Amino acid sequence: MKRLFAAVVFSLGIVSVAHAAIDAYEFRDDAERARYSELTKELRCPKCQNQDIADSNAPIAADLRKEIFRMLGEGQSNQQIIDFMVDRYGDFVRYKPALSAKTWLLWFGPAGLLIGGLVVIGVIVVRRRGQGREENDVLSDEERQRLANLLDKNRE
Repeated sequence: MKRLFAAVVFSLGIVSVAHAAIDAYEFRDDAERARYSELTKELRCPKCQNQDIADSNAPIAADLRKEIFRMLGEGQSNQQIIDFMVDRYGDFVRYKPALSAKTWLLWFGPAGLLIGGLVVIGVIVVRRRGQGREENDVLSDEERQRLANLLDKNRE
């Protein structure tokens, strides 16, 4: 039974590897191959939305990889290629969008929420500490006398 289970798991692993995106492009040199790899890892697949185009099997990702290869062959810079993709698909196609008026909330929103949460927690803690002190000092003379009598009885 264990062997059958192992064979099924192994088969499923091989099948998933067989479906991986494989492009056979001929590059002029290793620098161009590295640029291609960097660009395909930096750009997001418009269909998959949480995969880069290097890892996506979607047809549009294959088209984008082909387009990047073509543009590299034409001698365009990385920035020109990224600008082309952003013009075509919007800022969403980049995993790390440029800092601009449109994206400042994306970049600074999480930090703002964290700081705001810490401020709220700080205010709550300070208020509770203040309330605790006020309540401790509110014993009347009669209550203090009764407390003293109770403590004296316990000592005996």
